[in-house]
Amino acid sequence: MLRRIPDTESLHVEFKSDVQRLPDRELVLATVCLANTEGGEIYLGVENDGRVTGLHVVHQSITGLAALIANRTVPPLSVRTELIEEGGEKVAYIQVPRSERPVATADGTLQRRRLRADGTPECVPFLPYEFATRASDLRQLDYAALPVTGATLEDLDPVERQRIRQAIERYHGDRSLLGLRDDSTEPWH
Repeated sequence: MLRRIPDTESLHVEFKSDVQRLPDRELVLATVCLANTEGGEIYLGVENDGRVTGLHVVHQSITGLAALIANRTVPPLSVRTELIEEGGEKVAYIQVPRSERPVATADGTLQRRRLRADGTPECVPFLPYEFATRASDLRQLDYAALPVTGATLEDLDPVERQRIRQAIERYHGDRSLLGLRDDSTEPWH
């Protein structure tokens, strides 16, 4: 397949120079950063300005790059790699999937990608308080299902409890819930 290298970096595209051999840690950080955002593509062997300068000889094993990334991420990140040629230079194309849960480097570093005010991308720390927002964005967190600290039975509307029972019957929900008393998790006796 003929793949064209994008002209510029974006939220989903990262260029990495490999003229001086990109340190493995920097490559792993770039994959973590993309995986914790929306996923994307890394072009190893391309300068930040889009010039293709090619791969260092150490990084020309495409399967080795995929193994390196999987072995140095937690949970292991499975990327697709491909060797492409542009202007007579070899470039490693690394497709990074969006992760459904936070991914860190093996030493515990978490990052995510964002755009600066000028539109250029950057990797920043992915902080624990941001995990819930990300889970919500991925539709993995239902704030309505979270327990409400300090709530009492009086806070709950009896009409709404009846509507829930009707919805369980109408939509074939968990019928064992119909037998629960309003004031307990215990069934009616």
